[in-house]
Amino acid sequence: MDARQVQVDEKGEASVARDVEYGVHHISPDKDAAAALVGEHAHAIDPVLEARVVRKIDLFLIPAMLVGYGLVYYDKAGSATLLGLSKDLALSVTDNSTRPPTVDTTRLSWATSIFYFGMLAGLYPMTFALQRFNLGRILGGVVIVWGAVCMSTAGVTNFRGLYAQRFFLGFVESIIPTGFMCIISGWYTQKDQAIRQAWWFSGTGWFTIIGSGISYGFGEISSGSLKRWQYLYLLAGSLTIIFGMWCFAVPNSPVSAWFLSPEQRIVAVERLRKGQTGVRCQTIKGSQIREAFFDVKVWLIALMMCSAYTINGAVSGFGPLIVSTFGWTPLDSILLQFPLGGITTIFILVCGYLSARIPNIRIILLVLCCLPVIAGMAMIWKSTWSYHAAAPVVGYSIIGFFGPVVSLIITVGMANVAGATKKSVMAGTIFVAYCVGNIIGPQLIKSKTKAQHYPALWTGLIICYCITIASSITLYFVLKRENTRRDALQLSEEDRDRHAFDDLTDKQNPYFRYAL
Repeated sequence: MDARQVQVDEKGEASVARDVEYGVHHISPDKDAAAALVGEHAHAIDPVLEARVVRKIDLFLIPAMLVGYGLVYYDKAGSATLLGLSKDLALSVTDNSTRPPTVDTTRLSWATSIFYFGMLAGLYPMTFALQRFNLGRILGGVVIVWGAVCMSTAGVTNFRGLYAQRFFLGFVESIIPTGFMCIISGWYTQKDQAIRQAWWFSGTGWFTIIGSGISYGFGEISSGSLKRWQYLYLLAGSLTIIFGMWCFAVPNSPVSAWFLSPEQRIVAVERLRKGQTGVRCQTIKGSQIREAFFDVKVWLIALMMCSAYTINGAVSGFGPLIVSTFGWTPLDSILLQFPLGGITTIFILVCGYLSARIPNIRIILLVLCCLPVIAGMAMIWKSTWSYHAAAPVVGYSIIGFFGPVVSLIITVGMANVAGATKKSVMAGTIFVAYCVGNIIGPQLIKSKTKAQHYPALWTGLIICYCITIASSITLYFVLKRENTRRDALQLSEEDRDRHAFDDLTDKQNPYFRYAL
C-alpha cells in the first residue's frame, strides 16, 4: 500500500478520502472513487478488523434505514381511513338511492394511487441527483421536506386537497427506496447485501405493527381540537424530520466515511473488490443507461416488482377497511394488522438470512414465498365473510409473505448489476415498477362488488403472482446460463483485481458473477 493511501491530515482523515470527496486529482472522474484509495492490486485484509469494520457500518446505517423506510410505509396510514379520514374528506360516497345503500370508494382508490404517480415523477430525478451530488446533503434536505409535506396532511380539508398533497408527498418520498438500494449496493458485498436489504425493507412489517399500535392509541382520543387522523400525520411528519437530520451525516461512500478510521476505510473498500460491483462514481454515463435499457434482466426484475407489488396498493390503503368488513370494529381491525406485520417482518429477515448463508437460493425462496400469498388471497376470496369470521383474517395475515417476495426482488435486482450509473437505473426501474404496481392495486377494488368479495381484486392479484413466479424462473435460467458461460472463460486473477474499481458494468466485466 503506497504512502498516499494512508497519509493522514490534521483532522485525522485520510487525505485520499478527502481528495476523492472533493474531486481533486487522484482519480479520473470516470472511474470509481475506490480506485484512488486502494489502487489496482488486491491487499490482504485482517478478518478480525474486517468484522469490526462491517459491524461499525451496520450500526451506523441499518437501524436508521429501517426506521426511515418504516416511516415511508407508516405515513400511508391505511388505518387513518378508520379514524375518520375517509368521512371527513368525503373519500367514500354513500348512495342512498339504492336498497341497501351502496358505498363508492373510488376517491379513496385514487387518493392511494396518486401518491405513486408522484413517486413515479420523482424517481429518476432523485436517483440521479443522489449519484451526481453529495449524498447526505441531497438525502437530508429532501427528507426534511418530506416530513413537512407529511405534516401538511393535517391541514387538508377535502379530497381534492388530499390528491395534491399525496402527489407531492410521493414525489419527495421517492428519494428513499432508490437511495437505500444504492447505499447498500455501494457499502456491502453481494453476499452481505441480502440480509442488509432485508433489514431496511423489514421496516414495512415493523411499522405495520408499530403504526397500528399508535393508530389504536389515537383511536381512543375522544377530545381535543384536532381529528384523530390529524394527530397521526403530525406525528409521522415530526418523526420524519428527525430522521432527515440523521441523513445529513451519511457519507458519499466508504471512501469518505467519517465514522471509520483511515485504516478501516481501506478495509471497507478493499473487501468489495472481489464482488466487482464497485463503490461510487459520480459521473453519469449514457452508455450504462443504454445498456440497462436493453438488458433483459432489468426488464424481468421490473415485471416481477410490478406484478408482486400490486397487492401493496390494495393492502396499505384498504387493508384495515377490508378487515372491518369481516364484522370487526374499526379499532379491532387496526389491531388485526399485527399478524400481517409480524409475518412480513419475520420472513423478510429469515429469507435475507438464508440468502446470505446459502449460495444461489434467492430466486428459489422468492418463488416459494409467492405460494402462501396466493393461498391467502384465495382464502379471503372464497371463505365466508360472516361476523367475526376467522378464515379471511387468517388469509389476510398470510398475504404478509408479499414482504419477503418484494425484498428478494430488490436483493436480486441490485446484486446483479454493476456500474454506478447502471445501478442507479436499476434502482429507479425497480421503484418505477413498484409505483405502477401500487397504482394498479387500488383500482382493482370495486366497491359495488363487496357482496361478491371483490372478485376482480383477488383474480387480478392471483394472476399477478403467477406472472411473478414465471418471470422469476425465467430470470433464474438467464443468470445461470450466463454464469456457466463466464466460468468457462480463461481469465487472469490479476486482471480481476485491476478492473474491480474501473466502474465497469456487469456485462462489460467478465469477472462479474450473478447471484441466483
